[in-house]
Formats: sequence, structure tokens, C-alpha cells
Amino acid sequence: MITEIVTFSLPEGLSREELVAGFEATAGIWKENPDLIRKNYLVDMENRTGGGVYLWNSRADAQKWHGDEFRTRVKAKYGSEPRSQFFDTPVVVDNVSDEIVKA
Repeated sequence: MITEIVTFSLPEGLSREELVAGFEATAGIWKENPDLIRKNYLVDMENRTGGGVYLWNSRADAQKWHGDEFRTRVKAKYGSEPRSQFFDTPVVVDNVSDEIVKA
């Protein structure tokens, strides 16, 4: 599994409520994504940063969904280029489902 952390700068004047509403508007799209295991949306209003933490089966899946179209959409919406970091994720502890998942 691969964890991808995507962050982007938030424009001045965008409220937390507006940001969260935008996140909620896209949640259904990510829920239907067949390659995505999990997504956590991120908000840091103090540092004007938003983003997401994605758990994918592979880096190829991350790159497939976060290519040029995704990056253009984020830049158009928030005015900044998204930045991605990738991490190998060999073990996931899921306390909701009460399981430990190994890659």
C-alpha cells in the first residue's frame, strides 16, 4: 500500500466553513473511486494549508488519479499547485474495523 499526502496553500479570505463544504462536495466522488482505500481531508487554517491523506494500493493508482487534470483542478480552485509526498505503507492499524492490515 502507498500513503500519499497532498497539500496546497489556501487563498486568503476562504473560510474553514467554505473549505469544508468544498471537501464535502467531493467526498462522494472519492467514495466511488475503485482504486482508493481511504481518504482523510486536511485543514490547517493557521498556516492556510489544505489537503488530503490518501491510502492507495499502489503508487500507480495515486498517479493515475492525481495527474494533470487533478492538479489543474486544485490550482483553479485554490490558486496553488498541490504538492504530493509518497510513503510505502506496510502496516495499517484500523481501530474502527478492529483489524491490522499488512501490505
